[in-house]
Amino acid sequence: MTTPATPVRVLLADDEEMIRRGVQLILSHAEGIEVVAEAVNGEQAVQLAAEHRPDVALVDIRMPVLDGLAAVSRLVALDPAPQVVMLTTFGDDQNVVRALRDGATGFLLKDEGPQELISAVRAAAAGDAVLSPGVTGSVIRRMLTGGSAPSSADPRLSSLTDRERQVLSMLGQGASNADIARSLGIGVGTVKTHVGAILEKTGSTSRVQAALLAHQAGLAG
Repeated sequence: MTTPATPVRVLLADDEEMIRRGVQLILSHAEGIEVVAEAVNGEQAVQLAAEHRPDVALVDIRMPVLDGLAAVSRLVALDPAPQVVMLTTFGDDQNVVRALRDGATGFLLKDEGPQELISAVRAAAAGDAVLSPGVTGSVIRRMLTGGSAPSSADPRLSSLTDRERQVLSMLGQGASNADIARSLGIGVGTVKTHVGAILEKTGSTSRVQAALLAHQAGLAG
């Protein structure tokens, strides 16, 4: 596997020292990943993210002073903004949904294995959604519950080009940038450009929100 020329810079935010130590230990042994800062609450996470400019922020949902949920919107508003992955536990679907709607890239269960953690960091850094399979189904169902579903005539969708609609459809199916590139016969860089245009035109703050829109509009297949 080819590792990036520059390491993926990671900010870890969790008030439990044992969790931080464990995650830091796992990531320190992964090629192409560097933990550049550790925070014990959401307020500190925002401050350190502004200072260190990490590519990925792993953020616990429940923390003192400022919890991870309140920190998400402030983290994604930074320039440059990190990809925010929430660290969560089973049974926390409601909070995960809020974090995703506020712009988080995805979520990861705290008891996932080392390889899943490493893969999640790399996926987030590449701009892909990170959705822990153990709770993805229940979270998506909760996000789709309530409210009227937009139709394919929704102004946000009508502004998309045919290619952007293809990409949005594949986002709704959970495809990564690399998967989309292979399927459509285009470069990963081109996919990223299309995803960026989709987010801007639909007012989505993350590819997870765009994927949800695809589901609501019946574009996910």
